Amino acid sequence: MQLVSRCWASRNVVSFVAAAAAVATGGVAQASQLFQAIEVDQARFVIVAVPIGSSGSKAQLQVYEQIDAKKRPCYEVAGGSPAAVMPLLGTFDFTGICRRYIDSQGYSARVGGEDLGSTYRFVVRKTPTDNLLVAAPAGGASGKPEMLVGRTQGTAVATTFLAFQLEPEWRVKRRAFGGRALGHIYLYRESWPADAAQTPVSPPAGSLSQASVLPPPPADQAAKPAATTRQPQQR
Repeated sequence: MQLVSRCWASRNVVSFVAAAAAVATGGVAQASQLFQAIEVDQARFVIVAVPIGSSGSKAQLQVYEQIDAKKRPCYEVAGGSPAAVMPLLGTFDFTGICRRYIDSQGYSARVGGEDLGSTYRFVVRKTPTDNLLVAAPAGGASGKPEMLVGRTQGTAVATTFLAFQLEPEWRVKRRAFGGRALGHIYLYRESWPADAAQTPVSPPAGSLSQASVLPPPPADQAAKPAATTRQPQQR
């Protein structure tokens, strides 16, 4: 397990050094040339809205990956909508079994060949009826569109970890450098959305944070079936 951890740490060092060089010599365009996006098994990942603090009035994005499904499960996801997530990896030494991506060092947005790690950030926006995962422009990216990445498709007790359901255009990919997989993942879509909101608007009445011009959830998601429990699929 220690050997696996050291190897993965080495890959992360390569990723960090390459990213720093990209920003210093050309920013997003240079990073896009340096890094590739490679396919992964989607069933190994769960995208999670994680409450911040004891009140849970805000949330942040985390991503959990099951590396070895033959060993202990890294998480459990309840059935229904919204789907509660139990982060089991927090209860044992998950070296070589799970990976956890908790901030921009571990994940970023990518659209086609454009690496958006330095110009976009992920924001979890709470509304009275849903939690929205939004890719929002940051820093010098003003004027760029906001993109709806996923929804929890409902709300629950504020301190509950909830699984995001990605919008159809989005999926997980892994960052690669020179054809070698790195310890960084992308939330990825092939092209820019034609109807993405260019400018945020005032939040709707009763919302808990700012909202953007984003489509409402489908009507058939209003029903909440009884919860069941499923574990990550084994390969």
